[in-house]
Amino acid sequence: MKVREILDNQAKNIPQKRAFIFKGEAVSFAQLKERVEKLCAGLSQAGIRKGDKVALYLPNWPEYIYSYLAIWSLGAVAVPLDFMLTEDEIISCVAHSEAKMLIAKPKANLNLEQVKQKCPDLKSIVTCKDKIEGGIFFDELMNKGSAGVVNAQISDTDYAIIFYTSGTTGRPKGVLINYRQLDAPPKSMDFFVGGIKPDDVSLCALPFSHLGGLIYIQNCIAHGLTFVLLERFIPAEFLKNIAEHKVTCFWIVPSMYYAFLQLKEFETFDLSRLRWIVTFGASNSPDALRRFIQFCPKASLLNGWGLTETNAPTTVIPMDSKKLESVGRPAPWIEVKVFGDNDSGVPCGGVGEVAVKSWVVTDGYFKDPELTAAALRKGWFFTGDLGKIDSEGLLYIVGRKKEMIKVGGEIVFEPEVESVIHKHPLVAEAAVVGVADKLRGEVPKAFIVLKENSALSEEDLRFFLREHLAHFKIPHYFEFTDSLPKNRVGKIDKETLRKR
Repeated sequence: MKVREILDNQAKNIPQKRAFIFKGEAVSFAQLKERVEKLCAGLSQAGIRKGDKVALYLPNWPEYIYSYLAIWSLGAVAVPLDFMLTEDEIISCVAHSEAKMLIAKPKANLNLEQVKQKCPDLKSIVTCKDKIEGGIFFDELMNKGSAGVVNAQISDTDYAIIFYTSGTTGRPKGVLINYRQLDAPPKSMDFFVGGIKPDDVSLCALPFSHLGGLIYIQNCIAHGLTFVLLERFIPAEFLKNIAEHKVTCFWIVPSMYYAFLQLKEFETFDLSRLRWIVTFGASNSPDALRRFIQFCPKASLLNGWGLTETNAPTTVIPMDSKKLESVGRPAPWIEVKVFGDNDSGVPCGGVGEVAVKSWVVTDGYFKDPELTAAALRKGWFFTGDLGKIDSEGLLYIVGRKKEMIKVGGEIVFEPEVESVIHKHPLVAEAAVVGVADKLRGEVPKAFIVLKENSALSEEDLRFFLREHLAHFKIPHYFEFTDSLPKNRVGKIDKETLRKR
């Protein structure tokens, strides 16, 4: 992706069109280009050069957009960090990435000076909204830079991003994304939805520190797509913005749909302008998605799949498909295959590990040749997801390898059990994990959130599940809870549940 060239073209062709809207303020493509160029010049004056790493620790603010695009205009490498990471996790990722600069919002429980002291490559810290002693203020950095071209010869194979898929202090896992691969999400999205239209308006509530949120920025500049930016996901606010800004499309994770359906006033929101919506990740409740789409009379609901490492979306169901249990087929430039033990082939309908081959696939993990070699084998990226492909070439994800429970020699996939639990009319959310058991090795445990003002006994739920599941798949333990832990993208945090 040639970011500077794309911004120039959009500013020339559609200068007054809104690039994005944040808290009622619209920023045009002409303004976007000017602000990015000024920040680019400011970063250059601060010593950032091609190949330097710049870490980003911010909420979903316009500054995040300007930072991404300015970093790429210089040929530097963005290192986005989840805004919920702790100080130790930030230090771990910043140090591992060898970041030269950190652009951050100060927080009460974050000592930025301590971060700088513990990260030997970190030369400067830029803060947004609040100034700190010894730091650079974002607005001053942007305003002292004069809009103009900063020459940087960028090749497709140069790295543009290091995505840390978890903020662990033990072993950070940095996914490498190059400049050519920045084109992958908007190219795939355009293909899967049958063409993004000039009058489409999207709505972003996914964090920019994750690929799902970044895709909004990529589609914005690549397709001239206007998007409405929300700082955080609040179900009612999200739905209000759909009507207010005449939103035609968005992409979110399944748990967000469940949150919509739990709102008492859900049916009162005007969703009539929606043209298409995408859910990323194998849904554990196709029934919930079908209930949602009933209130979007003109919209196609597309279920899709992909990883950060494969620059999602990788597969999506066709526009006219009703098979929401499937995550669809890949784009023409992507190959998807299911492998069995010892990387052997799997017959049609057989379950195995899903692997991807294409130019969209990461080169590997930063400074981790062992992890890279384990994932990239014989030209294929092995995703760790278990799936099957039917006679129509549609892919079905049955779970992660670590979501496979072995109950006395029988295999149980957590998402399958979750899907059945979700069929109960009183269940709002559910998550299933494997827990140790002396007799069977491990057994399923279900965490259940009931709909508001509902009551359901464990005995009644077990009776319901016996009608739909083999006996060994029925959870051995049930825990009713008010909520399930989630990460910043809205996905259920099963690692936390496994520790309960």
